[in-house]
Amino acid sequence: MNIYQDIILDHYHHPHNYGKIEKSDNLVKVNNPLCGDKIEMTVKFEGEKILEIKFHGEGCVISTASASMLTDFAKNKTKEELKKLNTKFIIKMLGIDLGMTRIKCAVLPLEALHKLLKKF
Repeated sequence: MNIYQDIILDHYHHPHNYGKIEKSDNLVKVNNPLCGDKIEMTVKFEGEKILEIKFHGEGCVISTASASMLTDFAKNKTKEELKKLNTKFIIKMLGIDLGMTRIKCAVLPLEALHKLLKKF
């Protein structure tokens, strides 16, 4: 498989849920100092479920596509469901083989999501 599959490139060029929630319930910022990726994620909860989630920042193809796909997945999920997500889930979601340095890019949005859930 090619790392720049059509689906990943589409999420990179046209990321879903990109932006900020003005009156969010929570906000976190994470970065990957190895490659310079930076993500800020905001969320709006309705009870235990995520009603709305957005991200913005600067990132490589993998981190941006991962954030786009993860925020799509997270909508209408409960905090408990999302706390169970791990690196294996992200790799499966992306559908590609990643080296160690690219895995860090791919899981940066998951790190942001987990921090959002801990802070709320």
